[in-house]
Amino acid sequence: MRDLRRDLARARELFRVPADNPELTRAQFLAFSKQVPLLYFILITNSIAVAYTFLPLAPAWLTISTPALLTSLTGIRTIWWLRQRNVVLDDAEILRNLRVTNRIAGPIGALFVVWSFALFPYGDPFAKGQIAFYMAVTVIGIIFCLMHLRSAALIVTLVVIVPFVIYFMATREHALQAIAVNQLLVSGAMVTVLFIYYRDFADLVASRKSLLAEQAATQALSDENFRLANLDSLTDLPNRRRFFSELTRFFADAERDGTRLAVGIIDLDGFKPINDTYGHTVGDRVLIEAARRLGEVCDGCGPRVHLARLGGDEFGLVVGDNPTDEDLLALGRQITDRIKLPYQLDTAHTGLSCSMGFALYPRSATAAEPLYECADYALYHAKRHVRGGAVIFSSELEAEIRSRSVIEHMLRTADFETEMQLAFQPIIDVRSERTRGFEVLARWQSPKLGLVSPGDFIPAAERTGVIRALTRVLLVKALAAAATWPDDIRISFNLSAHDICSPDGILHLISAIEASGVAAGRIEFEITETAVTYDFSRAEHSIAALKAMGCGISLDDFGTGYSSLSHVHRLPLDKLKVDRSFVADINSNPISHKIVKSLTGLCADMEIACIGEGVETEAQLESLRRLGCDFVQGYYFAKPMPADAVAGFLAEERRRVSETSTQKRATGA
Repeated sequence: MRDLRRDLARARELFRVPADNPELTRAQFLAFSKQVPLLYFILITNSIAVAYTFLPLAPAWLTISTPALLTSLTGIRTIWWLRQRNVVLDDAEILRNLRVTNRIAGPIGALFVVWSFALFPYGDPFAKGQIAFYMAVTVIGIIFCLMHLRSAALIVTLVVIVPFVIYFMATREHALQAIAVNQLLVSGAMVTVLFIYYRDFADLVASRKSLLAEQAATQALSDENFRLANLDSLTDLPNRRRFFSELTRFFADAERDGTRLAVGIIDLDGFKPINDTYGHTVGDRVLIEAARRLGEVCDGCGPRVHLARLGGDEFGLVVGDNPTDEDLLALGRQITDRIKLPYQLDTAHTGLSCSMGFALYPRSATAAEPLYECADYALYHAKRHVRGGAVIFSSELEAEIRSRSVIEHMLRTADFETEMQLAFQPIIDVRSERTRGFEVLARWQSPKLGLVSPGDFIPAAERTGVIRALTRVLLVKALAAAATWPDDIRISFNLSAHDICSPDGILHLISAIEASGVAAGRIEFEITETAVTYDFSRAEHSIAALKAMGCGISLDDFGTGYSSLSHVHRLPLDKLKVDRSFVADINSNPISHKIVKSLTGLCADMEIACIGEGVETEAQLESLRRLGCDFVQGYYFAKPMPADAVAGFLAEERRRVSETSTQKRATGA
């Protein structure tokens, strides 16, 4: 009797989910979450096929209503299992879910069996044969898909096979009885395979558990590897991975305690020219020193500030303990003041500054990643508008982001051929005050946004990757306009970093020039300091290719960025443009006057022409003339004009110059 009870207990264990092996149940659950949806897929598709076969033979409640109910039930379970793939559960929840599956497996199987038997009497021989096929294939599919949960597989197999065999044997039809016996034997073989597979699976889980135990013995080494994986090897600061880990931890604490925190991003202004000019060894030393200074400032703030190197010349801060705007701006001032102190190199001193962007939780964002993105945009704004300072993300910047997103979206779908127009601003010879060329300015008239400023859509085109396509369209339009001008009038066209630093960007420019019929000697391309420093080596090759065709090259906005003078000397420049910010107060600001004087002197030494931008008054023109500027442009002479106004402007200028010459001759001047 004792042996019988023991055997019965063992038999009952076959139909239960084991609770004494968490590793095994977790492995079963992970495997199960991938295979159960396949099981339900087999069951649903087979059931639909059977229902379709019996549609003209059986009542609607059997061919439509009942299968619809059954497939809905299994569909709900399918969705539930699919969702479990992305959910992290503890051992107790896993065990509970597997036991629920174990309990409902039998009833679900029984429902499908009862439905099949209810359909059977309505069928002709072929339809009855499909019922036999349906149940046989379903059993095999069940065993395969439930192999990782042996108890559920055995329950469903017994629920299906026992009624199947009894029912078909009772039909006294020779073929159906043969099918029943055949299915019984095949199922027996499949169950044997099931037991063997389950045993091997359990052994594999046990082996994995043993392996984990061995790995625990080397935990000290793993901890060291983890430390190294989270440390920046150059500066010894936490790296990007550690930064986001700390941000997540700080964020969880702030959410729990209802406190504020801030994310800050620091970018070194002017580091790339130092790196390019003096080499990576010096660049690394500058980064190490900058990191040391940042560390000293942050250490003085206590544990509430976490500093990390995000990569390149970019650093990140996580500031906890309820920081205010005033706290962040004060921290920003401390950091910028320390960073801009001179750096002693072997042969020279050099200087840096840094721009910073901050974002506050919960004011700016309510999740860690969006908070970082807000800080990144605040940094972007700082580098464009208050370089060398700190900016805190605000509602105004949020509105700017929304506007930027709309512009980017509209750019991706814009028809450049019809929506982009050109305006032309004269470039005037200082001595003769005659037009020598026109700078091409892009104008975007969006059907939905109206007139969009180039200051908004050009950066958006660079961010979205459509800048090269836009450049090609604008260049073709500009060259078509220039083809109608006198041969002594040049055209000046702006290029972005993407145009001159991409492998194939320059080829499209050359192709457009050759197709236009405009002599290359009449074309001048303007590049910015930023474009040059983006990838100097590739920019140098692109510029050399344009020069080889006969095109001119101008360096635009000189003096506003951090370009190295060595780059200026290495490039085959024809002109250098003085930024309008220096021209605007040339007569009221001694510093601006000295800068322009230095730049005109540099141009004279290099034997290249100098162009002053933004001339609006006669006094500005006279100052630029005295300082040796060769060309000027600005509202003093003319505002940007459409293409069809150029001919009239040039004709009026010729008339005016002719009248002036006549008057001078008449007065003997």
